[in-house]
Amino acid sequence: MHILLSANSAWNIWNFRRPVVQELIARKHRVSVLAPPDDSLAELEAMGCRTLPLEMSVKGLNPVEDLRLLYRFKRQFREERPDVVLGYTIKNNLFGALAAKRLGIPFIPNVTGLGTAFLSGGALRFVAEQLYRRAFADLRTVFFQNPDDRKLFVSRQLVTAEQARLLPGSGIDLRRFAAVGLPDPETPPVFLMIARLLRDKGVMEFVQAARLVKATHPGTRFQLLGACDAENRSAIDKEMVDAWVAEGLIEYLGTTEDVRPNIARATCVVLPSYREGAPRTLIEAAAMARPLIATDVPGCREVVDHGITGYLCKLRSADSLARAMLTLLSRPPEALTAMGRAGRRKVEQVFDEQIVVDAYMRAIDELTRGFETRLERLH
Repeated sequence: MHILLSANSAWNIWNFRRPVVQELIARKHRVSVLAPPDDSLAELEAMGCRTLPLEMSVKGLNPVEDLRLLYRFKRQFREERPDVVLGYTIKNNLFGALAAKRLGIPFIPNVTGLGTAFLSGGALRFVAEQLYRRAFADLRTVFFQNPDDRKLFVSRQLVTAEQARLLPGSGIDLRRFAAVGLPDPETPPVFLMIARLLRDKGVMEFVQAARLVKATHPGTRFQLLGACDAENRSAIDKEMVDAWVAEGLIEYLGTTEDVRPNIARATCVVLPSYREGAPRTLIEAAAMARPLIATDVPGCREVVDHGITGYLCKLRSADSLARAMLTLLSRPPEALTAMGRAGRRKVEQVFDEQIVVDAYMRAIDELTRGFETRLERLH
């Protein structure tokens, strides 16, 4: 069959959906990736994917731009005639599903997060809900990455309970993200936050908490790893980050192709996000046996077991985040090691990438039952 995957960046497919792509190719399916081009195109093509450029803006809802995007999806789907489309990220799910349904092409979306428009409430949320309700109507399967998002969509009648299926995030390669020992307890502790530089990710709270903790533990280090995302409405500009660095509050690490060395050097990985689908950075850190601190919100609370694998703090509260950090700093090294090991065990049980791959193969098989029989008749 011809399976097409679409997201708001080629990097998203390469970084998060690789196990699904690899399994599809191993099953002899033809795989195409429709996404805005970036540096990941070469890797995807080396795997055996065909890459198709998609022009789109990932910023906000704009009726004119979104109608153009819907037209682009329809044109590409009409030309490519995929047997199934797998959608990821908000606009690709919404407008990809609308285009696919008009052409009678099966579509499987994955709700990886709700986005700023949905979270902001008011008119923007109303528009977003109307789009979801229309786009997802009559789809056989809609994947969610945490039970809170699934429950919200069902309760708002955006999908039915029969459509909504739960995945453990994107899954993780447990061999690649192997457990490693904590840094030497004699060295300064390091709190690492891995995220795009967005207010919705809790970057402001992380920096404010750093200021509070440093008041009593001045040697503690706070590192921020992630890209400046100027197109997002909640983006934090580089000038502000530079000011924090100059003040001595944080170390800005920029971006990296491989987060494992940074996680290995950290004492604890932190994510004070306002809401997540299934936070990949926390799952990766837990796989590497790192204690975690995150907000008690959908997505994060599915990864962090409070007091066992780390600590949960209050939403939008630098004080609560700082208290969690101070609590962690008060624990002996053996307690932190035990937390890390508990996190690793949880990832092994819940977040193995094979669970995600198997769920996708079942969903595709259900949608395309009889495909091989039809193919035999054609020959």
